[in-house]
Amino acid sequence: MARPDKVASVAEIADEFRGSSASVVTEYRGLTVAQLTQLRRALGAGVTYRVAKNTLVKRAAQDAGVDGLDALLTGPTAIAFVTGEPVDAARALRDFSRTNQGLVIKGGFMDGNALSVEEVNRIADLESREVLLAKLAGAMKGNLSKAAGLFAAPASQVARLAQALADKRAADASPAEADEAAAAAQGTTPDAASES
Repeated sequence: MARPDKVASVAEIADEFRGSSASVVTEYRGLTVAQLTQLRRALGAGVTYRVAKNTLVKRAAQDAGVDGLDALLTGPTAIAFVTGEPVDAARALRDFSRTNQGLVIKGGFMDGNALSVEEVNRIADLESREVLLAKLAGAMKGNLSKAAGLFAAPASQVARLAQALADKRAADASPAEADEAAAAAQGTTPDAASES
């Protein structure tokens, strides 16, 4: 017969698996309470870092439909349940493990698939969602500027063409206007001057 506190723990962990976008399994052997507190702060508000017994995590993972974590659940285990941005959480765990040898990333789970340590590190190397959105916005703004220039180009070409045509007409009309002015000054019409 299972104890009520263990049943409640399994249910809580299963709910965290269901509610998270990703989870990262770690070993925390040798970390002090102060270091664990520092890690939790580094992970931020979108991540719950939970120390749990392997047998309870196995049952909870099974209840939540999470497969592929059994091999990772050896030794002292803590799981980072990510409800926010997986990239930020993976980066925080990787960076913390570089300066604190007691934290070892074992793998994880995201989008219905188990993740190896290499895959967690590749996720950590990605740029955050905000950076990618800013780059996308910049690219779109640049493309919109190019499009505006392309749409404005025909209108400016028509304006330059019209100005060139007007300049040409003015240049062509100048000798005729000069003849008319000279004929008017003499009191004859250009046609009468050409007949004589």
